[in-house]
Amino acid sequence: MSKQLDEKILRGCINKDPKAQEAFYHFFASAMYGVCVRYCSQIEDAKDVLQEGFLKVFDKIGQFEGKGKLEGWLRQVFVRTALEHYRSNKQHLNLTGIEEIAEVEDENWAMIKLGQQEILQIMNEMAFGYKTILNLYAVEGYSHAEIAELLGINEGTSKSQLARARHQFKNIWFAKQGYKNGKN
Repeated sequence: MSKQLDEKILRGCINKDPKAQEAFYHFFASAMYGVCVRYCSQIEDAKDVLQEGFLKVFDKIGQFEGKGKLEGWLRQVFVRTALEHYRSNKQHLNLTGIEEIAEVEDENWAMIKLGQQEILQIMNEMAFGYKTILNLYAVEGYSHAEIAELLGINEGTSKSQLARARHQFKNIWFAKQGYKNGKN
């Protein structure tokens, strides 16, 4: 199969052809598993979300209108599936409702280039709510208004949680480097 997903495979998935679905799965599974891992704290949860996500994709693939990239549409399905997974398992985001953001003092700290594994390790140490907001905003590109709608919170809460998530990410990174509060 070429780098682009074959149109025949996509049509086969729309027609519920198991062979086309299998080819589709193998084409996108690795990328979508990466999405699942970012939203799940346990590997087993990520595998469950991956399976749930593909079931939804195969059920709703006929709704993809060809506007935009298929992978972007898939990513949205998997992000929403991961969020639903946590809501249905009664794992709460533990988001606080602070409406106004106290500006976090800029310590001239810039994200250094970190490898994907290192970023995932740091994010897995973060509080689930912070990790979720950081993923939705920084990785997936959702706006605060969209995040608020997805999570059932208000926009100010999304903004304050993002500021706190960045702060927690930075503190975890500094701790891993042997620094305390950004200083040696």
